[in-house]
Amino acid sequence: MSELYDVIIIGGGPAGLSAAQYAARAKLKTIVIDKSATAGALAYTHKIENYPGLPTPVSGKELLDIFRNQATGFGAEYIETQVIGVNLTGNVKEVFTMDKNYSGKAVILATGSMGRKPTIKGEADFLGRGVSYCAICDAAFYKGKTVCVIGDSEETVKEAGVLTKFAEIVYLISPSSKLKVGADYPALQEKNLKALLGQSVSAIEGTDIVERVRMTDLDGNESALELSGVFVYLHGSKPIIDFLGGTVELSEEECISTNRMMETSIPGVFAAGDMTCTEVRQVVVAASNGCIAALSAEKYIFHRKRRKYDWGK
Repeated sequence: MSELYDVIIIGGGPAGLSAAQYAARAKLKTIVIDKSATAGALAYTHKIENYPGLPTPVSGKELLDIFRNQATGFGAEYIETQVIGVNLTGNVKEVFTMDKNYSGKAVILATGSMGRKPTIKGEADFLGRGVSYCAICDAAFYKGKTVCVIGDSEETVKEAGVLTKFAEIVYLISPSSKLKVGADYPALQEKNLKALLGQSVSAIEGTDIVERVRMTDLDGNESALELSGVFVYLHGSKPIIDFLGGTVELSEEECISTNRMMETSIPGVFAAGDMTCTEVRQVVVAASNGCIAALSAEKYIFHRKRRKYDWGK
C-alpha cells in the first residue's frame, strides 16, 4: 500500500495552499498535488493590491509563492503532477496521478474554476482520437508525428516543450499575438517547436482520427494545417472536475456542493475555493475556504465534536 497521508490537497491555488498551511500546522501529514505552479487564475494575475496584510502590490505569482512557502514551512509536501482520477468511497481515499498513487484519510479539492466545455468545432468529437488535454499523459502516442498545442499561457508553452521530446514537429498555436512568457523561455528554444501567433483554431477535422486543424488569423484569413494530435490549453470559467468521475455531488452549474464547513457529499472529502462557485471570487475568500476545509478535515480525522482552532499552545 502507498504511504498514508492525513490530508491530500488537490490544487495549489490560494484555497489549496491555505488549507495546506492550516493542516500542516495542525501536525497533519499533508501533501499538495498541483498540476502547475503557473497555471491557476491567481498565477495569471498581474497585480494584487487588496489582499490583507500586503502593504505594497505584488503579482499573483509572488503571492502564491508566499502561500506555498508558508505551507511547506509548516511541513506540507508540495509536488507538481497531473491528477487523473480518484477513489473517494472508502475510509482511505486514493488519488491517482501520472507518476504514482497517493492514499489519505481525507481529501481537500481545490482545483479552481478555469475549466471549459469543448468549444472548438470537432473538439468533442475527436477527444481520445487525437484531441487531448494532457501532454504528459499522451505525448508518447505521437512519437515522430506532427502535433499542435493551442493556448498562450506558460502552462501551454511548458506542455509544448514536453511534446518536443516525442513529436517530430510541434506547432504552438496562440490566439493572441504574444505569449505569456519571455522569448528566452527554454521550451521556445527547441528546434522542432514552431510558434504560430495570432491564430485561432476554428475547427478540428479528420475521419476516424484527427487529420488537420483549420485556423483564422487576426485579419480573418483562413488556413489549414495537417497533423495528428491537438492539445488544448484554453481556459474557461467552469470548475475543474473532470478527474472526479462524477463521484462528488454537483450543483446544476456543475459546482461542487458543500455546506458552510466545506464538507461535500462524501465523508472525509472537502472542497474549497472557486470550484464551489462561491458568489464572491476573491483570493481572500478562497483562502478562507481553505482554512475552513482544513479545520473540518482535522475534526473528521480525529473524530472531534468541535473543530480545534489553535495549535500554538
